[in-house]
Amino acid sequence: MEKWYWMTIVVLVGLTVRWTVSLNSYSGAGKPPMFGDYEAQRHWQEITFNLPIKQWYFNSSDNNLQYWGLDYPPLTAYHSLLCAYVAKFINPDWIALHTSRGYESREHKLFMRTTVLIADLLIYIPAVVLYCYCLKETSTKKKIGSALCILLYPGLILIDYGHFQYNSVSLGFALWGVLGVSCDWDLLGSLAFCLALNYKQMELYHSLPFFCFLLGKCFKKGLKGKGFGLLIKAACTVVASFLLCWLPFFTEREQALQVLRRLFPVDRGLFEDKVANIWCSFSVFLKIKDILPRHIQLAISFCFTFLSLLPACIKLTLQPSSKVFRFTLASCALSFFLFSFQVHEKSILLVSLPVCLVLNEIPLMSTWFLLVSTFSMLPLLLKDELLMPSIVTVVAFCTACTTFFPIFEKTSEEELQLRPFAISVRKCFPRFTFLPRIIHYLFFSSVITMVLLTILTVTLDPPEKLPDLFSVLVCFVSCMNFLFFLVYFNIIIMWESKNGRNRKKIK
Repeated sequence: MEKWYWMTIVVLVGLTVRWTVSLNSYSGAGKPPMFGDYEAQRHWQEITFNLPIKQWYFNSSDNNLQYWGLDYPPLTAYHSLLCAYVAKFINPDWIALHTSRGYESREHKLFMRTTVLIADLLIYIPAVVLYCYCLKETSTKKKIGSALCILLYPGLILIDYGHFQYNSVSLGFALWGVLGVSCDWDLLGSLAFCLALNYKQMELYHSLPFFCFLLGKCFKKGLKGKGFGLLIKAACTVVASFLLCWLPFFTEREQALQVLRRLFPVDRGLFEDKVANIWCSFSVFLKIKDILPRHIQLAISFCFTFLSLLPACIKLTLQPSSKVFRFTLASCALSFFLFSFQVHEKSILLVSLPVCLVLNEIPLMSTWFLLVSTFSMLPLLLKDELLMPSIVTVVAFCTACTTFFPIFEKTSEEELQLRPFAISVRKCFPRFTFLPRIIHYLFFSSVITMVLLTILTVTLDPPEKLPDLFSVLVCFVSCMNFLFFLVYFNIIIMWESKNGRNRKKIK
């Protein structure tokens, strides 16, 4: 009973921080003609409400795809339609075809912010609370602390309640999928991950490890016995959920193809904005976008992405376990973010979710990664005038992490999940005992660099000849950190013993 009392307090704190951030500016506020993501979400409500389903993804006089055309999967469109019906009831001007473009008012801002909060309350926050409550071999204090830290993660709050998006919906579905996997509710897991993928195509980052894990469980149980039954049930759940979401677009072949074209905009090129992935960072030294044709860029991107996530997926398929699954979620999502085609800076949130889930297992490394992920979006947050909310939420998050987890005290090889790796290395290099010290040094160097670069970005104007200097530096520093974490996560995965002990499990 006391545990639920404190969980209620944690949820109220999380909601308070969210609503406080929502009082600030948002993407594209007062900046015609395109405005920003706030207007994109409002415009999707306008389009889905006023046009037939068959016209949602097609260019027309009523649906100019160059003006925030719908480019998310059908479930996002249905969500926009649902919000549009509520908006119509309150004020029809908010979604009037053509005339509502760029609509801004205090009342409409309140409505839009409320829709994000309600989605959070219905999908994401219950999944966080239940996940933390079900953690085994974890004290009540750490369960409460995990929930608080996850709900105070600055990146998601600043993007959804500041910049303005509905990432908590897709991430919430993905988290319900993790719960299903961890509790052996495989059909719930299959349904949840399919809903996530039908809401946001980037949820492929999470869905691939799930299907590898499920396939591994089926092989383990035997394809001629229970494994085959599980595979059939999961396949039926996946197919049924996809058919239900996509049914209106399967009436004509061109309909389905057009949706796919909108979901995977290959024509936009390797990368667009300043994003902390390998391609944007590498372009500082070699303009790969200018010297290679687009189909070659696409092929290179695919090869690097596939090769970087392949070892973890193979390990997960051959040795399915909850621990390997959680770390593979992080590793695969990070591989996609670093190497795949046309990644947005906000896609780092899909890596941050699984990292939040291992906060109680590797508190120092998780806290470090989540700080870097927020820092990587600094140019976007400054563009949206969200500097002060960013500072306050980062401080609150760091305070919660250091209060509930001894992130600076317990940093031995075992607590960093690096002991099996270190033992393997010491077979060749007996003096390899300084790994924790290296991690400490890298952590403080990273934090100091991020703080200094933030101060320089805020206080100084870049040189006229290098107007993007600070943005590029933020991306480059973040990318170097992410590459380090990709190696770190894969080390944990590959050196995880089949019969390893001291695993933090979920019932």
